[in-house]
Amino acid sequence: MQLISHLRAKVAKWPYGLLSAMAALAAFGTYTCMYAFRKAFAAGTYSGQQYFQIDYKVWLVIAQVLGYTLSKFYGIRFIAELKPENRAKSILILIGISWLALLGFAIIPAPWNISMLFLNGFPLGMIWGLVFGYLEGRRSTEFMASVMSISLIFASGFVKTSGRTLMDNFSINEYFMPFCTGALFVIPLLFFVGCMELIPPPTPKDKELRAERVPMSASQRKAFFLRFLPGIVLTVIIYVMLTMMRDVRDNFEVEIWTGLGIRSNTIYTHIDTLISVIVLTGMSLLILIRKNLLAFSLIHMMIIGGCLLAGLSTVMFNLHLIDAVSWMTLAGLGLYLGYVPYNAIFFERMIASFNYRSNVGFVMYVADAMGYLGSISILLIKELLKPGISWDEFFKAGLLILSLIGGLGGMLSLLYFLQTAAKEQKDKRKLKFYTA
Repeated sequence: MQLISHLRAKVAKWPYGLLSAMAALAAFGTYTCMYAFRKAFAAGTYSGQQYFQIDYKVWLVIAQVLGYTLSKFYGIRFIAELKPENRAKSILILIGISWLALLGFAIIPAPWNISMLFLNGFPLGMIWGLVFGYLEGRRSTEFMASVMSISLIFASGFVKTSGRTLMDNFSINEYFMPFCTGALFVIPLLFFVGCMELIPPPTPKDKELRAERVPMSASQRKAFFLRFLPGIVLTVIIYVMLTMMRDVRDNFEVEIWTGLGIRSNTIYTHIDTLISVIVLTGMSLLILIRKNLLAFSLIHMMIIGGCLLAGLSTVMFNLHLIDAVSWMTLAGLGLYLGYVPYNAIFFERMIASFNYRSNVGFVMYVADAMGYLGSISILLIKELLKPGISWDEFFKAGLLILSLIGGLGGMLSLLYFLQTAAKEQKDKRKLKFYTA
């Protein structure tokens, strides 16, 4: 601990831009490594197996997402109250538990090994809040969080490519592949977590510009929720839709591409890398905007535009105006233009816009919990009510619904927060007038 404190003091003297870059890369690396333990199993197809008329891989996804969802509910309290000095230890312990669960998945025969995916998902659901805790409440949070959140796009394709490569080139079967993929990322994980521990706490200037971030008690969390209830409800509705469709793409991308007649082990990484660069560029530019409410409004516009792009590209594909690769690229770009801001900067700028002493982890975990609950529901609806529909057709239908709900909900959310901000400013002017 003394060595870490000594190195952290040295890092604190670095130029602010260099410090921000180091923190961003450390967070990106940590979350990318986490994805190796979470999403590698999705590179397998596990074809030909059904239990209770539901496909075996769907059971695997449901089990993991259920664990992930329950973790988000638990994380509402855990992340909000966690002390900063316990973050690194918690990250390593939780990912270690998830890795052991993948070993159990490889050893225990189907269908009993489905339970191992539940045990794998539960600890991983808290990693986002632990990593983001290092970054929030700073002048450069947009940049750092944007880089971190790009791992949501890049890591998904990269991990699938890694998993498929292990199976195709090293003859590792689908069941041991997730554990072996995780093994490739253990040493990088230790390195990146160590780098995050060197990040110094927010400076007084950070706190002045972005509101101080503090642990929140149960009563404080309730007060925060009630204070912004209409906006939070609209936000959760949009986020649930984005999470459901993003999870369908993430977990069944191999099946979607197969349904489109395209088979390639590298296409996931190529398309997701392109999407990553575009989303990162757009979000990072927000660091240039000092006015929090203006930035918050532009984030809304990005989310609305992403939802509409996902729907418009689907309509164009259905009309044969674009090919399958173009559609998957544009649809993926639209999804992540809507999804990533919620995971990086939406709540960050929301808190800063209203100068509310709190932390991002609490409200993000409320949204995440509902989002992954929606993911489980949509999988069950697909398998039980629409078992004959292919994943590519199901994905197209879902994107059209997302476009309508997400676009309208985003506009209403923007109007609510702008009106709330205007009312607060009016109340402040009145108070200043009467106390003058």
